[in-house]
Amino acid sequence: MESVRLLLAVAAHAGWSVHHMDVKSAFLNGELAEEVYVQQPPGFVIDGQEHKVYRLRKAL
Repeated sequence: MESVRLLLAVAAHAGWSVHHMDVKSAFLNGELAEEVYVQQPPGFVIDGQEHKVYRLRKAL
């Protein structure tokens, strides 16, 4: 946290503008450029539907 404060202090002293963004949310909600399918993870397989896969709608 101190390195962030130092960086902000240097930016303020030099007159720089500071921008921020939420990288976690950007990747969490990212659109997919292609269709992606995944297998059911162990423990989540529904009886009688072991052969099914899931199509992802958003990036993981």
